[in-house]
Amino acid sequence: MQLRVTFVAAARSSSLLTERFEDDRPLDQAGWDQVLAVAPELLPLAAAELRYCSPTPRSRATGDALGYAPLVQLALRDCDMGRWRGLTLGEAMAREPESVDAWLADPRSTPHGGESLLAFVARVGEWLDTRPMEDGGRVVAVVEPAVVRAALVYVLKAPPSTFWNIDVRPLSAITVTGRAGRWNLRFEGVSAQHTRA
Repeated sequence: MQLRVTFVAAARSSSLLTERFEDDRPLDQAGWDQVLAVAPELLPLAAAELRYCSPTPRSRATGDALGYAPLVQLALRDCDMGRWRGLTLGEAMAREPESVDAWLADPRSTPHGGESLLAFVARVGEWLDTRPMEDGGRVVAVVEPAVVRAALVYVLKAPPSTFWNIDVRPLSAITVTGRAGRWNLRFEGVSAQHTRA
């Protein structure tokens, strides 16, 4: 039996330029407007047997607004950024440029005193691998964009540096199928019969 896990990136709580590490702010008005705009496309995911979310206010609010009534999963929390929590990347760079450079270059580093990129990817991967098969074939998880990126690095068995090359937009959805240790990235779209002119 295979599981089908769809990750939905939470709606925004700020502009991309003001994104903060481990951002605990609620959805802003633009985020609510985005949820309303895409709800018809994402509402069918509420039929999943298991529905989860990151513990952040915006992940919970996004899941609730889409009718998922998700259960909070601590394993799906954002990367622990230690003393950089609440800072933007620019603010961290202004305070500790060498530390930020080391963190971006080495996935094992923890100059902020929190969690390494490798540990973060492993945590998200362990959550994915421990989803119970008997509880249902479909899972939806509303999570922070960084969690989606970590899941993709894990599923694709990609080098950790790939994390920095994955762009996850608010309310985008990505599906993986498989079981523990054997995951596939699944792209869905219009069937061939609908693309003929």
